[in-house]
Amino acid sequence: MSKLTDVPKRILIGRALRSDRLGETLLPKRIALPVFASDPLSSVAYAPGEVLLVLSIAGVSAYHFSPWIAVAVVVLMFTVVASYRQNVHAYPSGGGDYEVATTNLGPKAGLTVASALLVDYVLTVAVSISSGIENLGSAIPFVVEHKVLCAVAVILLLTLMNLRGVKESGSLFAIPTYVFVAGVFIMIVWGAFRGLVLDDTMRAPTADYEIKPEHGGLAGFALVFLLLRAFSSGCAALTGVEAISNGVPAFRKPKSKNAGNTLAMMGLLAVTMFCGIIALASATDVRMSENPATELFHNGVAVGSDYVQHPVISQVAEAVFGEGSFLFIVLAAATALVLFLAANTAYNGFPLLGSILAQDRYLPRQLHTRGDRLAFSNGIVLLAGAAMLLVFVYGADSTRLIQLYIVGVFVSFTLSQIGMVRHWNRHLAAERDQAKRRHMMRSRAINAFGAFFTGLVLVVVLATKFTHGAWVALLGMCIFFATMTAIRKHYDRVAEEIAAPEDPEEAQSDDMVRPSRVHSVVLISKIHRPTLRALAYAKLMRSDSLEALSVNVDPVETKALREEWERRGIAVPLKVLDSPYREITRPVIEYVKSLRKESPRDAVSVIIPEYVVGHWYEHLLHNQSALRLKGRLLFTPGVMVTSVPYQLESSEAARRRARKRQDWSAPGAVRRGPAQHQDRDGGRDRDRDGGRDRDRDGGRDRTKDSPSST
Repeated sequence: MSKLTDVPKRILIGRALRSDRLGETLLPKRIALPVFASDPLSSVAYAPGEVLLVLSIAGVSAYHFSPWIAVAVVVLMFTVVASYRQNVHAYPSGGGDYEVATTNLGPKAGLTVASALLVDYVLTVAVSISSGIENLGSAIPFVVEHKVLCAVAVILLLTLMNLRGVKESGSLFAIPTYVFVAGVFIMIVWGAFRGLVLDDTMRAPTADYEIKPEHGGLAGFALVFLLLRAFSSGCAALTGVEAISNGVPAFRKPKSKNAGNTLAMMGLLAVTMFCGIIALASATDVRMSENPATELFHNGVAVGSDYVQHPVISQVAEAVFGEGSFLFIVLAAATALVLFLAANTAYNGFPLLGSILAQDRYLPRQLHTRGDRLAFSNGIVLLAGAAMLLVFVYGADSTRLIQLYIVGVFVSFTLSQIGMVRHWNRHLAAERDQAKRRHMMRSRAINAFGAFFTGLVLVVVLATKFTHGAWVALLGMCIFFATMTAIRKHYDRVAEEIAAPEDPEEAQSDDMVRPSRVHSVVLISKIHRPTLRALAYAKLMRSDSLEALSVNVDPVETKALREEWERRGIAVPLKVLDSPYREITRPVIEYVKSLRKESPRDAVSVIIPEYVVGHWYEHLLHNQSALRLKGRLLFTPGVMVTSVPYQLESSEAARRRARKRQDWSAPGAVRRGPAQHQDRDGGRDRDRDGGRDRDRDGGRDRTKDSPSST
């Protein structure tokens, strides 16, 4: 099985990396920016459109509010960026919002933040991919006709890229991200030059269209509610800002400084592009509608269901560069591609957060495992599966999916900033140096304002988006919270049960009291080499009593076994169990239980001879009865199960072939935990977490986890 899966695995994700090469995967700022900030940078492709879509409910007259909404989003962005710069310096370990909330507000607050972030990361993938598919579909009809299939294919491709490792995926994603950023800035500068200097008239393709307002003449509270809803939609530009604080460990040293600078650079680029697109959309008279088929009119006639409403950025680019021009095509292609790549922010944030939660026993321990390429492979696969499920359920419709968005982001924003305020309060109580106190008080003021502002936005988002789909995100958060709480309770209960008592008198009899006797039972079906090896091993154990046990399924074979047993003069009593219904597992289990019932203080050692084969298909032909028996015996107290392996020729040949490869690992070897835990001593490289003990000698790699799994 190892040989069957190893070759395609290496082709798809590359050669496995040693743990001591983790430092080579750390990111410089130029790569970290597209890796961690592709989500907020790409959101300018759809966030301005979401603002105009909401305002269109009141008609074109409401569009003049869009610059003020943009200003509010800019103020919020700078507030959040300034607040998170305090986070990355105070908590550089990569826990981000989760660590801040847990440390300062308690485990429940931390778990709430973690639930919100996990939901948001899944939605980031689903929304970004769906939006990119819709942008691409305007040029390629096949993509529109098969939206779900294409979205799933893109998710699988991104998953594969990320399984190859953070550095490799970052290098792949850097070029289109920078092309997109450069294209938007060129569009903004050239549009401003044409409008302000050349005094050209730039018209969007929809400039001559009319919007039939869904609710015309809004005023008072209704207008305020509409503006708040438009503002909450524009806040989609802030999604992904927290990813940098969660990904500080992936930066090169000095980690906190590089992360803070990258955060500032991301905020400056995002707000500039967002404001520029909003301004150009206003200058070129872009028209958008939530229901264009019935509410958008051209020459007095509704455009109908066949009309394809292009995104704001596409319409602005056509007005500035001209339809079909080289720069228009480049920007359109870069926009579609960067929307796909925006999901990479989640692919870096979700697995890292999942690893931290697994270390804290809130998620399965497998999520703390690094894969062959030193990425958290299990977390990447889990994220991809959840995102594909959302895409399938919502039909890859970004308009429906985006209503679920933002809630989780602002839950984590708010709790994180409240936690930072308490962090500074705690440090101020103990700090006496006046210079440091002034710095802390300034940081506390920034975080306090951030907590107030993001909390206010959270209330607005909940009030304006709850009935439009935000309740689904809240439900997802509750499910994550309940699941992680249950997992933690399970791990705590298991830890409590298996903890070694300090006082030996408190120990259970089965744990520390020596059994009165050990009764060994060797399971046999016929006499062959594996049976003789198992009997020899059982004799070596010097048990108080030893017997061989067989099940009478075929009377002819059983008679032959007895005769062969007597002919060979094997000095071990043979007991045969009758099985009128030709079962094997049930009679053995009942017999072992009867031994325990007769002598509860005795221990029963069941010894099972097993074949070790070298080809995957051979596993289907051997050891099935042994697997079933071991599975059932695990639930029988006082019973120990021992497998005595017998290596067939195919397993020896497979081992020799595999060991010719430099990085061979025995099947069953486990990698676990952070790759940085290493111990070099006398040429040995020991990974303590996984229990792997490698001795590099002439290219050989011995794994001492499981001698029977060769």
